[in-house]
Amino acid sequence: MTKNVGGIDRVVRIVAGLALIALAATGQIGAWGWLGAVVLATGVFSFCGAYTLFGFNTCPMKKQDTTDTL
Repeated sequence: MTKNVGGIDRVVRIVAGLALIALAATGQIGAWGWLGAVVLATGVFSFCGAYTLFGFNTCPMKKQDTTDTL
C-alpha cells in the first residue's frame, strides 16, 4: 500500500473525520456521519483507494540523489 495522501490533505481528512464522528455521536447529524470513520482512516493511514483509482497523489515527491559516487 503506497502512501498517496500527504500534508494538508491528511490533516484535513483527520479533522473532518473526527468532526463527522463527533457530530454523529451527539446526534446532531444522521447515521451518515459515521462515514467519518472512513475519512479518518484515509488520513491516519495516508492512503485513499479512490485516489488510486483516479491516479491522484498528494504526497510530496521524493528528491532523487544526484550526487555521483565515483
